[in-house]
Amino acid sequence: MRQVAAAVAMMGGVLTACSPGEPARPAAVEEPGMVGLPPHAPEHFGFGAPASADRVARWDIDVKPDGEGLPPGSGSVAEGRLLYETYCLQCHGPTGTEGPNDRLVSAGEWDQWPTGRTVGGYWPYATTLFDYTRKAMPQTTPGTLTDDQVYAVVGYVLHLSGIVAADAVMDSASLAAVEMPARDRFVPDDRTGGRTIR
Repeated sequence: MRQVAAAVAMMGGVLTACSPGEPARPAAVEEPGMVGLPPHAPEHFGFGAPASADRVARWDIDVKPDGEGLPPGSGSVAEGRLLYETYCLQCHGPTGTEGPNDRLVSAGEWDQWPTGRTVGGYWPYATTLFDYTRKAMPQTTPGTLTDDQVYAVVGYVLHLSGIVAADAVMDSASLAAVEMPARDRFVPDDRTGGRTIR
């Protein structure tokens, strides 16, 4: 705790030195287990800027389970195979089972629960797989795939898992219609009242 307090005090001094003319604010009231800012800390640090409506819109790309929020576009399983071989194979293996990162495809039958953290056993909705892939993959360059490419590679991964046919084309309608194998094994989280768990 002393190291944290020293670091906070040092940063306050550094920031004050970098922000001449900033009015100092009174020391924060310390509560047990809390470390307050030193008296010479500035009132505000001046980081960031207000987010414009355009910037918010560019980041507001979440997709709901029913497909709301899916973008226009499409991609075929065949196109997805080429993308998978380019962007995914090195982490997930040629068939999605080898790794070294998470396995995408289960080697077991879907009725043999649990099937592990694979696409069919871990994702209750194919739309969620699209959402995650668009934001977080490829691992070293997340967010660089176009929407068409994401549709295609998600379609290919679903095909590897035996969920869609080899000639499938994924778009907002067909992806939302995919029934994931373990969907009925997930339950809504209806907890309320803080720490209450039902």
